[in-house]
Amino acid sequence: MKLHYKGKYDLNPESLPHGEHMPGAVPFKEAKDSRQLSIIANAASVVIMVLLAVPAWFRCREYLLTSPFQMMFGAIASMLILFPHEILHALCFKEDVYLYTNWKQGLLFVVGPETMSKGRFIFMSLFPNLVFGFIPYLLGMLLPGLVFAVVLGILATGMGAGDYYNVFNAATQMPRGSRTYLYQFSSYWYMPA
Repeated sequence: MKLHYKGKYDLNPESLPHGEHMPGAVPFKEAKDSRQLSIIANAASVVIMVLLAVPAWFRCREYLLTSPFQMMFGAIASMLILFPHEILHALCFKEDVYLYTNWKQGLLFVVGPETMSKGRFIFMSLFPNLVFGFIPYLLGMLLPGLVFAVVLGILATGMGAGDYYNVFNAATQMPRGSRTYLYQFSSYWYMPA
């Protein structure tokens, strides 16, 4: 994998690196641009964080009320893992991968012109959310005094909402044995020959 930092995304899908279309490629039924994706991901993010915060409140309430510094550090850490989150996505690529920022719409993302199996795409989408979200959240729920971990887990899991959207689309639209790739700002799947 070779990572290229491209900076601010110019909102022009044609500027994103991509390969050629594969024969018989089928576009995903998904958000058609970064604005629509941002709306979906940010709304889902809030829902996910609330769903995780409710059980955390009941499990860790006494520690949450008495550990403001741990809460603050957990929140700060969730911001500091934005780029490492994307780096973990990038590690799942085998070839060139490009990192973009879109702060105005609340997005950071990586793209690569290579194709991926359904399983590898789902793993690539979930990997950083497991490392920075689910694992710290579960650790904080098991050991309620680790307020830092539960707060980081809630926020980092919620911040992965765009990734869960990609997983949902792949899981529900890609047939077994198919491969996927990104072309401009749209995902496609195809059956290899």
